[in-house]
Amino acid sequence: MKVGIIGGTGGIGQGMALRLSQNHSVLIGSRIEEKAQAACELCEYALKVLGLPFDLLPTTNQGVVDESDIVVFSIPAENLEQTIKGLTGLEGKTVISLMNPMVRTDYFRYDPPAEGSAALKLQKLLPDSKVVAAFNNIPAGKWQKLSEPLDYSVCVCSDFDDAKKTVMELVESVSELKSLDAGPLAVSPYIEAITPLVINIARFSKMRDVGVYFK
Repeated sequence: MKVGIIGGTGGIGQGMALRLSQNHSVLIGSRIEEKAQAACELCEYALKVLGLPFDLLPTTNQGVVDESDIVVFSIPAENLEQTIKGLTGLEGKTVISLMNPMVRTDYFRYDPPAEGSAALKLQKLLPDSKVVAAFNNIPAGKWQKLSEPLDYSVCVCSDFDDAKKTVMELVESVSELKSLDAGPLAVSPYIEAITPLVINIARFSKMRDVGVYFK
């Protein structure tokens, strides 16, 4: 698969690129192509040091849309509308949302938009795209620890069965991740809300890399 990451220069975006590029063609996108180039070089160096294969290319966010089979939105939820305004050609694309809107006070709290979740808002903004919620609950730092397996459960939901199946196959191609069909996109608020929960558990229980496992 050819997977493009909008917001690919962030921590999670680079982590996804490191993991996915070992088995897929990955485009790292950014508003500024020079930033994407720098992130791509960092990822390539890390993979070369470990002797791992990779297929990585830097581009703009629009380049991600133009060249990818699957488009991943790895951006802060509050930047969603502004990011989409500058993009064209997302019609018919499988689009992954891993955004988890939350606010921080003395703890982290889920803060969904009026649509009910970031994924539902993305689907409303992109009515002709096939939005899939996936990869929401993987600890950010764990993506880049290439010497350690990713063995979490990944809940996947969408209103499009073909897109959901494709994304579940993508999930299964990454380390030891296990994909689970969570149903329609209406389930996405419950999936997104897990992330502030596990962050709070990690913080208050003094744990690291808290994730989700369903057995």
